[in-house]
Amino acid sequence: MPSTASQSCVPSQYAPSTKALQSSSSSLLSFSFRPRSWFSAFARSSILSVLDEAITVGHLTIADTEGTHYYGHTREGCNKVHLKVVNDNFWIRLVLSGDLGFSEAYMIGDIEVSDLKGAMKLWLENQSGMEATLSSTVAKISSTVSGWYNSFLGQTRSQARLNAIASYDQSNELFKAFLSKEMMYSCALWSSEEHGVRGDLEFGPSLGDLERAQLRKIRYVLTNARVKPGDRILEFGSGWGGLAIEAARSFGCQVDTLTLSVEQKRLAEERIKEAGLEDKIHVHLLDYREIPAEFEKAFDAFISIEMLEHVGAKYYNLYFKLVDYALKSSQSTVVVSASTFPESRFTGYQAEDFMRRYMWPNSCLPSATALITAAHSASNGRFTLERVENHSAHYPRTLREWGRRLEKNLTQDLVARDYPGLNDPADYEAFKRKWQYLFAYAGAGFAQGYITCHMLVFSKNEKPETCD
Repeated sequence: MPSTASQSCVPSQYAPSTKALQSSSSSLLSFSFRPRSWFSAFARSSILSVLDEAITVGHLTIADTEGTHYYGHTREGCNKVHLKVVNDNFWIRLVLSGDLGFSEAYMIGDIEVSDLKGAMKLWLENQSGMEATLSSTVAKISSTVSGWYNSFLGQTRSQARLNAIASYDQSNELFKAFLSKEMMYSCALWSSEEHGVRGDLEFGPSLGDLERAQLRKIRYVLTNARVKPGDRILEFGSGWGGLAIEAARSFGCQVDTLTLSVEQKRLAEERIKEAGLEDKIHVHLLDYREIPAEFEKAFDAFISIEMLEHVGAKYYNLYFKLVDYALKSSQSTVVVSASTFPESRFTGYQAEDFMRRYMWPNSCLPSATALITAAHSASNGRFTLERVENHSAHYPRTLREWGRRLEKNLTQDLVARDYPGLNDPADYEAFKRKWQYLFAYAGAGFAQGYITCHMLVFSKNEKPETCD
C-alpha cells in the first residue's frame, strides 16, 4: 500500500504532520534508545506489519507523526475509517491490552477517529483476520511484557484519569440526561409507529419515539408475565422503578423490587411517591441472595430486565432456585431478559474488556441456553419454557437514541454536582468519551451479532402430590 498523505480519501484533519514512513526498521532506529520510546516504536511496527492481512473488508487509514498507511480496499459505499494517532502511547496500550487499550486511548484522546461506530464495525467485520494475525501478535507481545506496563506508562495523569472515570457512574443526573422519561436502562421495542428499528436513520428521530418504545417494552414484559390486578410481582433489579410503577398503575399489581444502588432506590421511591403508589410498591436495598423467608411462595410472577449480566455463571443455578423459592406453586410466571452471548461464544468466563473494566466490573454475559439449562435444573423441572425471543435488532436504535440525548443534554456542570473531580475539563471529556464509546461499541456488537439480547418466559406448575 502507498504511504502518502496526498490521497484525496484522507480528510485533512487526519493527515500526518511529517513525511511517510519508509520502513519499520527506520522507524525503530529513529528513536533514541529510551525504553518507552523504543517499545512504542516496536509496538507500532508489530501492529502495522500484520494489518495488511487482517483488514479484508472495508478500508482503514492510520496516520501518525511517521506517516500514513492504508489497509483494505476502498470502493464506493464501503466502510471507511480514518484513525489519527495523537500520542504514541496508543501503540503501547493496543499491544498490551488489545481492544481495552484501544478504548482507553480513545477516552483520553490519544487517538482521533473519524467514525467511531464505523471503527467498531470494521473490527467486527474483520474479526477472523484480526484474531488470526493482530490478536495473536498482541497476545504474544503482551504475555511477554505486560508485567512492565507501569514502567512504560506509569501512573500518569491520563492513567489516573482512567482510574477515576471508571467509578463515576452512579449519578442519577447522568442517566436522566440520556434515558427516556420512565428511565429504563434496557433495550426498547420499536414498531411501525416509530418506523421500526431503522426509523431514526431512514426518517429521522421524532420527539417521544424512545418513550413510546420503552413503554411498549414494559407492557410487553408484563403481558408475557400474565399478571392481573391483585397479583404480586417480585423484581430483581429495580432500575429507577419504571417497570414497577407501570405494573402497579396500569396492571393493578403489588411489587417488591430489589436494588443494590442507594441512588437508584432514592430516586425510585421519589418517583413512586409522585405517582401515589407507595402502598403498592416496596423497594428493597437487598442482594437477591438475601431474600427473606416471608418471600417463600409469595409471588405470582417474577421479572428481571437486564440484571442477569451481573450474576455470573457460577450463580445461575442459585438465582433460579431463589426464583423458584419465591414463586407460588402453580400458575406463576417468570420473565427474564438479558444481553447475551451467542452459544458459540459463551464460556462462562469473560476476560476483562472495555465493558468489564469501565462500565460493569465483574459482569459476564450469559447465553440463552445457559439460562434455560440453569432454570430447568434449579427448579427440578418445575419451570416450563414458554417463549424465547431475540430482541437484538432493537438494541442498536436504542443505543443511537441514548447517544443523541447524551450529546444534547449532558453538561459538565450537571455531572460535576455529584462528582467535583469532573470539574477538570480533561476529566470530563474523558468521561463523556467513555459513554460515546459504550454506545458505539455495544451498537456495533448487536448489529453484527457479536452480542445478542434474549427474553425468556417460563411458567411454573408443580405436579400435585399423590398418595400411595
